[in-house]
Amino acid sequence: MQRSLTRMVKAGSVAIGGGARVSVQSMLSKPAHDIEGSIAQALELERAGCDILRAAVPDKEAVRLIASLKEHCTAPIVADIHFDYKLALESLAAGADKIRLNPGNIGGQDRVRAVAGACRARGVPIRIGVNGGSLEKDLLAKYGAPTPEAMAESAMNHARLLEACDFYDIVISLKSSDVANTVRAYEILAGQCDYPLHVGVTEAGMQRMGVIKSSIGIGALLLQGIGDTIRVSLTADPVEEVRAARDILRALGQGSGPDIVSCPTCGRTKIDLIALANEAERRLAGCEKRITVAIMGCAVNGPGEAREADIGLAGGEGCALLFRRGEALYKVPEDRALDSLMEEIEKL
Repeated sequence: MQRSLTRMVKAGSVAIGGGARVSVQSMLSKPAHDIEGSIAQALELERAGCDILRAAVPDKEAVRLIASLKEHCTAPIVADIHFDYKLALESLAAGADKIRLNPGNIGGQDRVRAVAGACRARGVPIRIGVNGGSLEKDLLAKYGAPTPEAMAESAMNHARLLEACDFYDIVISLKSSDVANTVRAYEILAGQCDYPLHVGVTEAGMQRMGVIKSSIGIGALLLQGIGDTIRVSLTADPVEEVRAARDILRALGQGSGPDIVSCPTCGRTKIDLIALANEAERRLAGCEKRITVAIMGCAVNGPGEAREADIGLAGGEGCALLFRRGEALYKVPEDRALDSLMEEIEKL
């Protein structure tokens, strides 16, 4: 998969763009003033594989959260700022590794210059976040709706305010709750600039439909080489966002951990394949090997259908056939199937 080459910025120790691996982000959902709860959630997100953590900073008191997160977390911390440029400056002083802020919404160019200068002095990038639901009135009047073209123009207008301050450590996101509009907006912007892109579908909904929308939108862009960092937005525990993002990357061959392939079962299946596949997924949750593991229902066709898998099992009547890259290894009783599979995975 050929990635579009964007310029590189760094949020703390994590590189974004410039060919760096696609990083996973999420946002704390605890109240900004709940320091203890936010730290606990941040650590849980790190354990789930979150590369970059974002926290809302709605007021001056909430700036304390940034300093506390920096003290307890290893992942870079993004301060999410709306309208008040002083909160950006105070968050930077508290150790923020990245600022999420739209330069056009914080007042005059002198305020933009103040934030850009403070970020430059600390080597901190700024993410411009354009949302289809909150576009500027003049662009809505020009385009008649929050079209992909309007979103891309809004992003470039914000970027030019920073460029006028000789600031180029910029990341851009263009998010809509409409999947097709989101994809098209990023496609347009990718042709207009080389800034790294933060990709996601905003307000995607509850977990089931939100994961589907995010997978389509993020996946469609990554398949084109567009996207340097991703966030799956769900009305759910943010840990589920990280898991979904990791699964999207794994499905595209860009993440770590095993890719499990399994057949949908049919009338030939003589083994409890669904239970086996679920248990295999559970046991492999902590595995970092980039391998393909097949869980197939038919000992006759399974090994051939999954011949590209590194290792796998195919069910028979009361037994399972272990195979490697389409070649049979040996048979084991059904109740030993997963134990034997895990033993073979350990050897890889």
